[in-house]
Amino acid sequence: MNRGNSSKKVILITGISSGFGKQTAILLAENGHTVYGTVRRQIETLSGINILLMDLLDAESIEKSVHAILQKEGRIDVLINNAGMHTGGPLETLSGEYIRKQLETNFFGLAELTRKVLPLMRKQGSGTIINISSIGGLMGLPFQGYYSASKFAVEGFSEVLRMEVKQFGIKVVVINPGDFHTNNTANRRGFLTELGENDAYSAQFAKTLSVIEKDESKGWNPEILANEMVKIVNCRNPRQRYIIASFEQKLAVFIKKILPGKLFSKILADHYGIK
Repeated sequence: MNRGNSSKKVILITGISSGFGKQTAILLAENGHTVYGTVRRQIETLSGINILLMDLLDAESIEKSVHAILQKEGRIDVLINNAGMHTGGPLETLSGEYIRKQLETNFFGLAELTRKVLPLMRKQGSGTIINISSIGGLMGLPFQGYYSASKFAVEGFSEVLRMEVKQFGIKVVVINPGDFHTNNTANRRGFLTELGENDAYSAQFAKTLSVIEKDESKGWNPEILANEMVKIVNCRNPRQRYIIASFEQKLAVFIKKILPGKLFSKILADHYGIK
């Protein structure tokens, strides 16, 4: 179904196997855009979507995917850096393997793909790069520290990139989703610190993790974010940032700006059951 978009764009979106990515890719295709979506493993065909096998940890697969689109379409109008993963555990004890995977996926892979797309957009003299950050990119979330670190890196990268590419007609947009009900909760369980009963962090981690998962289970449907993404893609002059979250989470972002750091940290810690 074409929803009447008057400006068809060639769009590359990463991580479309489920959640935000899948819903966004489907809606963008229905909106009349040419959509290329990346997955790490083959999935069932999605109507109207060109599926590319790409791993953000594999620079060669990134280059091949960008080249394939260039060969077929000659341009990329919108890059949506959506793919990511989520670890959980104390900063002290989360495994080095998980830390590296967290940062390589959420930041280094995003940066590498962006670097491969930028020459095309510069040549075109136009383009939009949409980076999916998080509420966790605006405040450090306890026992999700390396996830927050990766999203803080996306924030800084996006801020600098926006200034550097403005001269080429390229726009950079950051999306900060709050809690959404997706496969993320289940997927994170494969990347949690394994703590014994006598571990110094064990009791608090279990308590905080239950709060995190409860918040996510009550989160919004990913279609809400997907609909907002379509509006942003279709917008001629999008804002630099969109916080797509509940009133309470938007309020938390606001009060962090105005409260003393010590007081805000106490409020955030209380929410996660940390005394």
